[in-house]
Amino acid sequence: MADSKEKLFSDFSPVTTEQWMEKVTADLKGADFEKKLVWKTNEGFKVKPFYRKEDLEGLKTTDALPGEFPYLRGNKKDNNEWLVRQEIRVDDVKEANAKALDILNKGIDSLSFHVKAKELNAAYLEMLLEGICAECVELNFSTCQGHVVDLANLLVEYFQKKGYDLNKLHGSINFDYLNKMLAKGKEKGSLVDTAKALIAATAALPEYRVINVNALTLNNAGAYIYQELGYALAWGNEYMNQLTEAGIPAATVAKKIKFNFGISSNYFLEIAKFRAGRMLWADIVNSYLAEGDCKCAAQMKIHAETSSFNLTVFDSYVNLLRTQTEAMSAALAGVDSMTVVPFDKAYETPNDFSERLARNQQLLLKEESHFDKVIDPAAGSYYIENLTVSIAKQAWDLFLAVEDEGGFYAAVKAGKVQEAVNASNKARHEAVAKRKEILLGTNQYPNFTEKAGDKKPLEATCCCGGHSTCEKDVPSLNFDRAASEFEALRLQTETSGKRPKAFMLTIGNLAMRQARAQFSCNFLACAGYEVIDNLGFATVEEGIEAAVAAKADIVVLCSSDDEYAEYAVPAFKALNGRAMFIVAGAPACMDELKAAGIENFIHVRVNVLETLKEYNAKLLK
Repeated sequence: MADSKEKLFSDFSPVTTEQWMEKVTADLKGADFEKKLVWKTNEGFKVKPFYRKEDLEGLKTTDALPGEFPYLRGNKKDNNEWLVRQEIRVDDVKEANAKALDILNKGIDSLSFHVKAKELNAAYLEMLLEGICAECVELNFSTCQGHVVDLANLLVEYFQKKGYDLNKLHGSINFDYLNKMLAKGKEKGSLVDTAKALIAATAALPEYRVINVNALTLNNAGAYIYQELGYALAWGNEYMNQLTEAGIPAATVAKKIKFNFGISSNYFLEIAKFRAGRMLWADIVNSYLAEGDCKCAAQMKIHAETSSFNLTVFDSYVNLLRTQTEAMSAALAGVDSMTVVPFDKAYETPNDFSERLARNQQLLLKEESHFDKVIDPAAGSYYIENLTVSIAKQAWDLFLAVEDEGGFYAAVKAGKVQEAVNASNKARHEAVAKRKEILLGTNQYPNFTEKAGDKKPLEATCCCGGHSTCEKDVPSLNFDRAASEFEALRLQTETSGKRPKAFMLTIGNLAMRQARAQFSCNFLACAGYEVIDNLGFATVEEGIEAAVAAKADIVVLCSSDDEYAEYAVPAFKALNGRAMFIVAGAPACMDELKAAGIENFIHVRVNVLETLKEYNAKLLK
């Protein structure tokens, strides 16, 4: 066997980077390498089409070890376990308890309760946690920010009453002063006073994290990955700075901070984000620690949740594909716990079926794919190690910029963070409108026959329910999902009572007419139009006659650029205004066709959303 292996490798001589580049250059046939093959990310750095061993030279990330400072490769040394979390909004305390007990037998080992502040008391907490072994499951709580200290005191009293070993209890209380400013535009209470009281109240619970950095909020508002990470670091540093200034030891503060990140669908960059985040946060905390403090305080404890920004109402089962790859990114990156958002969250309160699927998505990664067994499988990957360094640099630059301007609180107070993230939200909506960012089933390859029916988008509103009279202390974030405008367009078509019919007049070059018909069908179906494809017509007159017989509202001429000069004007004249006429493509003769009265052209460079809005305005009168 050894001899055969040696012979196998001897058959392949080493190939240098220069030889690779010579081959690539030859295959490009004069095209620019940078423009053709180098990808510039939204984060602002360039990604090469291939990486080699020499690209690892000088990278500090390759010296890191699992479970050791700066924790780039994870906080654990012998496994990649993470906790599977499910959220429970407590409207009825007995029902919430029954649900918790049920899902604990279905793979959940981390519960998150959203409790009503006005109902908080000892009896309420006892009913909620009845039958739940607090030493066997992570318990996480959120409530009105003004009542988190009351909640903490009640929890400690409950755990002591039950005789638990408080050192064995893991969980969190979601106090995040700055998140309310970002999400709701409201500033209330005292950050330092509440945080100090909360840390004191949970001193008996060393494994409870009670100061939260909810960077998930930025993710769901459409922030780019470097923004989510860079702002999260500044966010956490704000808490470190203010609380150590208030006299709390740095190690104590650091061990009470929990990071809640979102996970976008950028698979490899998300893996790199979590790896870079642990490394950078360890360096930040280390700068605060006193001599003799354990560096374990510098571990970034991460809860990850799949993004809501890219969930869709139409073709909603595609959401399962998005959340599955997102969950894979977070698992491979070594997060501590994870929530997979149910696929139907965008249009209804998740039901038992969708919650079951969401749980099982994580269980599949554990039980069938064994993602919990291998620590940091991305380590040593030429590509991901370079992505880790690149995203770390972009996030660190943003962190330093925020610090130079007075810190995260000052930036939020001035509305600078909200302005930057909302600008990213707008840019991503424009990218979706132009198909530069793809949402499968929404702006590309929609389900031609699907109707929303009773499904209506559930969009986020401000604290007052979206009233225009709402007064805010600071600007807030925009949480419009990426698909929201396309969904509004398609719902407009569906509720109009008239579904425009688009007829493909395919003629001429076989390959080009088929390709353009497919493109046009997908383009127009994004607005919910009925599309009629055809194998081809011998003459434009025959095609127009068939379109009129089909009672088409739109006729799309599908052919090759060279043949449009021959077919377009005769087809347009034969139609004679009986339907909207569209040419599929951007032929060289476009100016001549426009001069003949043809106004509509669809191709890869047009804004799909704005074009379809214009068509709706004409067709749905």
